[in-house]
Amino acid sequence: MGVSGASSAYVSETAERRRELSELEGAMVADLEKSLHGDAVRWVPLLIGLVNGSAPLIISVLILVPLWLARAGISLPLSPLYAAIIVALLSAFLLGVYLGRIAGTSWLLSGVRTLSIALVTAALIYLFTGSSA
Repeated sequence: MGVSGASSAYVSETAERRRELSELEGAMVADLEKSLHGDAVRWVPLLIGLVNGSAPLIISVLILVPLWLARAGISLPLSPLYAAIIVALLSAFLLGVYLGRIAGTSWLLSGVRTLSIALVTAALIYLFTGSSA
C-alpha cells in the first residue's frame, strides 16, 4: 500500500506540477526550468510521494503497537484487539481534526465526519468479507 501510494502520488503530482510550470512559462514567456519554480516541480512530487507512501506505514505501526505490547507480555488495561481498534479510530478522528483545522472549518465536525467514514468503511469491509469466527 505504501509503495502504491508513493508511486501514484509521485506520478500524478509530477504531471500536475509540470503542467502548471508550463502554463506559468507560457504566461511569463520565460524558461523557468532553472528557477525556484522549476526546483519545486522536481522536489515537491518526491516529498508528496514520500508522505503518501509513509503515512499508511506509520498509522499501521501505531495500530499494531497494542498487539505487540501484549505479545511482549506487557499487561494492558483492556484487550489488545480493542486497544488496537481504539487506536485506529482515534487516529481517524485526529486526522479529521487536523484536516478541519487546515481547512479552517469546525475541527469537531471534521473529526466526527472522518471517524464516521472510518466506521462505515470498517462495517462495509466486515459485511462483505464476513466473520471468520
